[in-house]
Amino acid sequence: MSTTIDKSLKYQKTHEWARLDGSEIVVGISDHAQDALSDLVFVDLPTVGGKLAKGARFGTVESVKAASDVYMPVTGTIAAVNTELEKSPEIINKDPYNGGWIIRVKCDNPAELDTLLDAGAYEQYLREEEH
Repeated sequence: MSTTIDKSLKYQKTHEWARLDGSEIVVGISDHAQDALSDLVFVDLPTVGGKLAKGARFGTVESVKAASDVYMPVTGTIAAVNTELEKSPEIINKDPYNGGWIIRVKCDNPAELDTLLDAGAYEQYLREEEH
């Protein structure tokens, strides 16, 4: 497997990652997802202040190959969006786990993070997905 998996993050099977940062959850797409999509050309960001349930679609990432919806890993309110992605969506390709974050969420129930895959389980899921 050629993609990098950040061991400190939690993952969804839809390839979003989540990281607790103070009282907020930072969310982006995994290195595997950005690699599969290839060169990103557009990111559709949600409205700050919007409240969404875990599993709800919050935006779209588009590449030269395909468009892919992105989903909430936890229930909460959009606290911030990464506006840098509006003019430079390729940041996600270069740095999916840091500069390429997409949203910050004020989480209603931080225990929802425990329902996500840890890095080892996500790696196993990717291996199974390949077959």
